[in-house]
Amino acid sequence: MTPLAIIVGETADPATALALAAAAAALGRDVAMLFDGASVAVLTAPDARLAAALDLGVRVVACQSGLAALGLSAAILPAGVAAGGMVGFVAQAGAAQIVLA
Repeated sequence: MTPLAIIVGETADPATALALAAAAAALGRDVAMLFDGASVAVLTAPDARLAAALDLGVRVVACQSGLAALGLSAAILPAGVAAGGMVGFVAQAGAAQIVLA
């Protein structure tokens, strides 16, 4: 199956993006997500959808610039969530289907 890369923008509904990621992972797709800009704030609070996605093997990345803009440190991210950037995320996505959420 084609890998799936989901970019969660500032105006996206993170719950829907996480549900999409979990569904795709449950069906056996390799899934990665990048939370961009202010959307990184959703990663700082405990969330059952995020936990489910991580448990299914979804790779989750918080935008370093978004964290910095909100005055947040990567140290506050939950286990399993990495900090990174758009260029690195797209480079790792390779031939993945990219979805903007």
